[in-house]
Amino acid sequence: MTPARFIATWFGVGLLRPAPGTWASAVAVMLGVLIHRLGHFPLLAAATVAVTILGFWSVEAASRGDAHKDRSEFVIDEVAGQWLALSFASAGFWFAGAPSTMFPWPAPVAAFLFFRLFDIWKPWWVGRLDRRTDAAGVMLDDLAAGALAGVCTILAAAIAHGVFLR
Repeated sequence: MTPARFIATWFGVGLLRPAPGTWASAVAVMLGVLIHRLGHFPLLAAATVAVTILGFWSVEAASRGDAHKDRSEFVIDEVAGQWLALSFASAGFWFAGAPSTMFPWPAPVAAFLFFRLFDIWKPWWVGRLDRRTDAAGVMLDDLAAGALAGVCTILAAAIAHGVFLR
């Protein structure tokens, strides 16, 4: 296995069956919560940028010469999208001054569920980006799903905490 393929499959997680994208998202949530606890939002944001850059490179390199760029075992895009979704809640806790040990379970679970929903359903511009046939499209649709999931996670938290009722 080439280094690019090893990274694109997120160190082999993409080889798990069934539903490699869901496995990768679940692993990404666990790692994302750990990263948040180790360095709060700044570290999770930096890790998200790093994995996104690695994702663009590894998917391009691992799929070079293939007609089909979005192979099911390439799951680094799920990791980048999932960490982006988690970053919204992480940022909320950070800006509120909460300690890094605070990342209550509803936030990561909501980010996971919203991300999987939008990654599978592919509404609006997520679907448009998914229809791209290049390696960048592999990453971009999951980043769009992650952004949408992050916004929905924050909105769900606001509704759950009665922000709109004040």
